[in-house]
Amino acid sequence: MDRITASQVFMNVADRGSMTATAEALNMSRAMVTRYLAHMEAWAGVRLLHRTTRRISLTPAGEETLARCRQMLEIAGQMPVAADAAPDEPRGLLRLSCAQSLAQDFIAPAVATFLRRHPQTSVDLQVNDRMVNLVEERIDLAIRITNELDPNLIARPLAKCPSVVCATPAYLAAHGTPRTPQELALHHCLTHSYFGKSLWQFDRRGEQVAVPVGGRLSANESRVLLMAALEGAGIAMQPVYSAAPLVASGLVVPLLTDWEPQPLGVYGVYSSRRQMPAALRAMLDFLVERFSDPAHWPPARPPAPRRGTAHARSRTA
Repeated sequence: MDRITASQVFMNVADRGSMTATAEALNMSRAMVTRYLAHMEAWAGVRLLHRTTRRISLTPAGEETLARCRQMLEIAGQMPVAADAAPDEPRGLLRLSCAQSLAQDFIAPAVATFLRRHPQTSVDLQVNDRMVNLVEERIDLAIRITNELDPNLIARPLAKCPSVVCATPAYLAAHGTPRTPQELALHHCLTHSYFGKSLWQFDRRGEQVAVPVGGRLSANESRVLLMAALEGAGIAMQPVYSAAPLVASGLVVPLLTDWEPQPLGVYGVYSSRRQMPAALRAMLDFLVERFSDPAHWPPARPPAPRRGTAHARSRTA
């Protein structure tokens, strides 16, 4: 970790006597403050702070280390910036994390465009079906689809992620078509392990309904559930960006079109605003721009099936 920043964090904690106050002052998560303090103690090889439920105080070694940190930061502040440096030019490696379906359908082509725009940058894209720890896994930016944000992290809103409830014509022919959200409780629903596993929520012009659903298959990745729905395993609630091509081709049928499934937020999540690299700032600005472009991010509803598709034929069979 950056020892200059770790020293600044340590000095602020010593001056303020509070990790929470330090986190607020430095625009940094409390988890990151804790991480920097642990790094400082590992660097010094001794315990620097006494921590109790009421206060934080310096050990004798901490007093000596604090004096050295002040000297080091004073020297660092006097160092001139290299004449040929361009601090605002995005450069360097960014480690990104997001879920598989979003990575394939949106983030991968977006990153390709970003790299062409900023040739001094590179990206390591980590595709995970779990919530990663940004600090421990050295992730600069996680793109998350959620309505439950970690209060210890900083989240920049990027977009809304609308959903569609859908099934294959074959499944509906065998099991019937639900006409109200409540009828979903009578069907095999393919549920996500994290997002509304047992409760699907809908809105129709201010009327809100929450329906308990269940089935024989759940998974922690939405694309897996979409593939299962294509095999006739049940009804799935899918992101519009993922289901839209299948709806347009008639392979799946959108259901309950008078009702809007509860949308999720799309966020760029990172651990600290302090000394944010230009590449990270540029990536966040780029993603805001990209998500706002309807050519790349889907509307609230998927397109209607094209004429002559499997869906259209199934309704006339």
